[in-house]
Amino acid sequence: MSATAGLGRGIAVVTLGVAYACLAHYTNSRNGTEVLGTVLALAPILLVLRSMAWQAQHRIAALLIFCIGFGALFAAWNMLTQHFAWIYWFEHAGSQLMLCLGFARTLRPGREPMCSYFARMMDGPLTPQLARYTRQATKAWTVFFAVMAAGSTLLFVTVAQSAWSVFANFFTAPLIGLMFVLEYGARKILLPKMQHGHILDTLKVVWKVPSP
Repeated sequence: MSATAGLGRGIAVVTLGVAYACLAHYTNSRNGTEVLGTVLALAPILLVLRSMAWQAQHRIAALLIFCIGFGALFAAWNMLTQHFAWIYWFEHAGSQLMLCLGFARTLRPGREPMCSYFARMMDGPLTPQLARYTRQATKAWTVFFAVMAAGSTLLFVTVAQSAWSVFANFFTAPLIGLMFVLEYGARKILLPKMQHGHILDTLKVVWKVPSP
């Protein structure tokens, strides 16, 4: 992929993400948007499940199960439109929890910590000092996503739906970006003798390389 094509793809992804966040917040903040809110809340889940079914080893069976599930959602449509905010919460808190568990499982004995894996993809074999640092960084990301999931749940049950929506739709991405910046800064301070790549290089590796 050329640099221009990559830039275009990045802009398209960001634009789509911002548009989705704005529409999702609109449905969480206005009455009479139950149908649109339900469609928007279900769309990412259905797209992921459809993709998983299409790539499954037993594709026909997986697609059949997907269609049955889709029919069940259609049958429960009236109930879903009355509680579509819960779908948004499940999607947001659930994704943060899955990321937390994804990082946490790589900290088990015999596994390579997630941040160590990404660092190795960028820089090759790790020094003992860098290996120790990336293990601690993996722990930090695990805690971060756990706090995000817990914070999302706490806000959802204690504040107005529109206030929770601001956090979920407009603060999540910036907070993750801030975490990347803080981790990059900590790495430069704690490992001053190491040659550090640009923070964008790290983001590219995380984007392209499949998780361990």
